[in-house]
Amino acid sequence: MRRLFVGKQILIIDDQSQLLSLMRRILEDEQYKVSILQNGKDAFSQMKALLPDLLILDLKLGEISGKDVLKQLKEDTITAEIPVIVYTAAVLEADEVARSIEADPKLYQRVYLVRKPFELDDLLTLVGQVVNEPVH
Repeated sequence: MRRLFVGKQILIIDDQSQLLSLMRRILEDEQYKVSILQNGKDAFSQMKALLPDLLILDLKLGEISGKDVLKQLKEDTITAEIPVIVYTAAVLEADEVARSIEADPKLYQRVYLVRKPFELDDLLTLVGQVVNEPVH
């Protein structure tokens, strides 16, 4: 069933190279086209250049907050429609993002929060649902 999504472009932004490599390999095995970015400061320019079908974003990026990247992405008319899966192990940060999504569902439409640790199969299922979802 996952093979229906062949050719969908996914950008993953995370400052941990091991997790980036693992997620890239798993998604490429499912026939997705995957780009990775380990540096959050170039995230927005990469997004505008690639215009992927999906962004998978860690909220803890070191020099820049994933929350800031998400906000910038959703406030720009060129990138606002790109769906985003955000993930974090930080409970307070996850709660803050969940509150932001609830407070402004129009701005944060098509943003999905996943808390670490997560099962890769669950992530793959969510990715498949998101990239196949019609844009409203």
